[in-house]
Amino acid sequence: MLSLGTKTSRRCATGIRPLAASLVALSLVAGLGAAGIASAADEALPKIADKKPLKVGFAQTESNNPWRLAETKSFKDIAAKCGWQMVMTDANSSPAKQVADIQSMIAQHVDLLVFPPREEKPLAPVVLQAKKAGIPVILVDRNVDQSMAKAGRDYITFIGSDFIDQGHRAADWLVKATSGKATIIELEGSTGASAANDRKKGFDEVIAKNPGMKIIASQSGDFARDKGRQVMETLLQAHPDVTAVYAHNDEMALGAIAAIKAAGKQPGKDIVLVTIDGTKGGLEAIAAGELGASVQSSPFFGPLACDVAQKFAKGETVPPWVKVSDRFYDKSNVKESMQYGY
Repeated sequence: MLSLGTKTSRRCATGIRPLAASLVALSLVAGLGAAGIASAADEALPKIADKKPLKVGFAQTESNNPWRLAETKSFKDIAAKCGWQMVMTDANSSPAKQVADIQSMIAQHVDLLVFPPREEKPLAPVVLQAKKAGIPVILVDRNVDQSMAKAGRDYITFIGSDFIDQGHRAADWLVKATSGKATIIELEGSTGASAANDRKKGFDEVIAKNPGMKIIASQSGDFARDKGRQVMETLLQAHPDVTAVYAHNDEMALGAIAAIKAAGKQPGKDIVLVTIDGTKGGLEAIAAGELGASVQSSPFFGPLACDVAQKFAKGETVPPWVKVSDRFYDKSNVKESMQYGY
């Protein structure tokens, strides 16, 4: 399920509103200084210390959904086997707190930093701060702005899925499932999130090539089930003619299913749904006939990060993007795929 690529993905980030995110990023850039940014870019990547246990900082974005919980667990589970002593934090959906968490880890002189950047721009300067402090960084799930901090130069690598391809796959399935005719509501992820930006880009690209498919409304549900439900309730009232829903993650899709039922419609029949993640709840909804399909987005980065760190420590070449391959679930394979849900 893992392939190594040489292509780097521009993956935005998740969370606070664009203006606030920009202010955080600007303050970090100012704190590092133009000269500091230039010198950090010129310096070689820091090495991983040859010692055990290795003190590894993992700065999580939030822990309010199954995907994030599974991601954190994958690091906890691999720690002892990998020889890692974990320092773990939770940003509670705040990019500013995630920055502060990482800066605290830098001050603690951890040996390695691993984290999913909640926002693309605010988290790039802190990657450079870690590099300047001699601490190597591995990014998982989401990337940072490549114009500010570049994979292979300022941090070891980005480990993650191809979000644009996920959007393509979801759209391709929906086109076939609806015979190329649908009025679609799109439930986007958190504003500014890499997953939201790229999943939208991929999906919209395919839909634009199919004249019988039309996105009639697109709004953020913040990757949250209840927010997805609330947004879907509102959009259903404004667009009672909707025949399909594309949600950027399973949690929002499950919220949308609840809203559809509350409106007296049948999910899976009156309104076809496709989503991304492959959670246990998503797979159960497919089995129940309420959700049409879900593109997997694997959260199990712990073993992959361990493998990459060990290869880098040995001096082996690590590509700037370690691409994760994702499964696809629909009614044809959902029963035998339940083991992969989380």
